[in-house]
Amino acid sequence: FEQKGEPFVYRCINRLDRDTTGLIVLAKHALSAAVLSQAMRSREIHRTYQAFALGETAASGTIDAPIARLNGSLIQRTVDFASGERSVTHYRTLAHCSVFSHLELNLETGRTHQIRIHMKYLGFPLIGDYLYNPDMEHMTRQALHSHHMEFAHPITGEWMSFTAPLPADMANIMTDK
Repeated sequence: FEQKGEPFVYRCINRLDRDTTGLIVLAKHALSAAVLSQAMRSREIHRTYQAFALGETAASGTIDAPIARLNGSLIQRTVDFASGERSVTHYRTLAHCSVFSHLELNLETGRTHQIRIHMKYLGFPLIGDYLYNPDMEHMTRQALHSHHMEFAHPITGEWMSFTAPLPADMANIMTDK
């Protein structure tokens, strides 16, 4: 837009944690932003993530564990059955290599740090997660990538599908170890 000399208001529909790579949705104008924001709230935007976790995970599973802010922290979250908000993550193991599992994850809910917290809760923290698994031996950021997204175009209703390949640092994990 800047190169074309056109004005642009940044209307981000979804967000990613710092150092998470992959797809996000930006709306070009207010009407699209309103429609897409409603689609996000009603779970009509389907997002699939890929991650690398420490340990050998089961073939698939569902994590249904409420998440709340960690006492005394503005940033960190934790599983909290007493005061947390309902949080559900579905995962499927794509491959195992050495001490890592390559996972595909789908969010039924969308809480802050949800995948990171749920995988740690299961005992399989994400590689390189500075908040929840601060071991940077294999990677210097959390191994989490917004891989695939599908939703209806906010104006035409046409079904749209996007895929972002794994970044090099994640793609090399399975071959390096």
